[in-house]
Amino acid sequence: MVDALPSSELKTALDWGDLILPASVLHELNLIVSWAEHQTNDAGLGPHFASGGYRALFHGAPGTGKTLAAALIGKRLGRPVHRVDLSMLVLKYIGETEKNLGRIFDEASEQGWVLFFDEADALFGTRTATPGSKDRHANQQAAYLLQRIEGFDGLAILAANLKSNIDNVFARRFQLLVGFPIPDAESRQQMWDRLLKHLPAVASDVDPIQLAADHELSLGSIANVVEGGVLEAHSRSSSELALQDILAALKREHARLGPF
Repeated sequence: MVDALPSSELKTALDWGDLILPASVLHELNLIVSWAEHQTNDAGLGPHFASGGYRALFHGAPGTGKTLAAALIGKRLGRPVHRVDLSMLVLKYIGETEKNLGRIFDEASEQGWVLFFDEADALFGTRTATPGSKDRHANQQAAYLLQRIEGFDGLAILAANLKSNIDNVFARRFQLLVGFPIPDAESRQQMWDRLLKHLPAVASDVDPIQLAADHELSLGSIANVVEGGVLEAHSRSSSELALQDILAALKREHARLGPF
């Protein structure tokens, strides 16, 4: 019996317009889509463009939109996106990382998947000058992953929390590095507005402008807070989201994130 692949399909009910990112970042994401479309259609750009795969590295703090962007790229292209958590792969499949990565790439080539490798910091961290046996093994795994990525004829996206965590030698092997910034107050307000407008009832004391100004959260954290606030409202048998619900959810989110 063959074990299940250590990957899972990444799906989203959201659409491209739901990405709240700077125009420069959206442009870079569109470049990835353009490559995939031209690689498929070969729109008169010649064999050099159409051959080989494409490698992109997304870097930014958790909750800034890296995973959503990968899911939406696949959705826009009509291709399945398969997510591989490299930190879990390294921990769970000790001694078998290369074998499992090989299985994933083979299946992806056969099925036409977009591959999304999350937590790339786990394999592509900055290397020490005098590595021990554990470091050498990690470097071998990283080298194997790069080898398979460079031989992959499809789209491979890797995500890391910090660009500084990625060794420069590795980073230079990607065609595109896309930075996902911490959202500014305007972006945070857009997120609050977008989430709140879908709720059946929101009390007048819930002010998206004030919430955006007072709480420097990632977009993912804002989504967590709104969801938590709705649960708070339900717990007091109310269908209306009030400021007290938001504040209770904010307290939990700040505790989850730790001190700033």
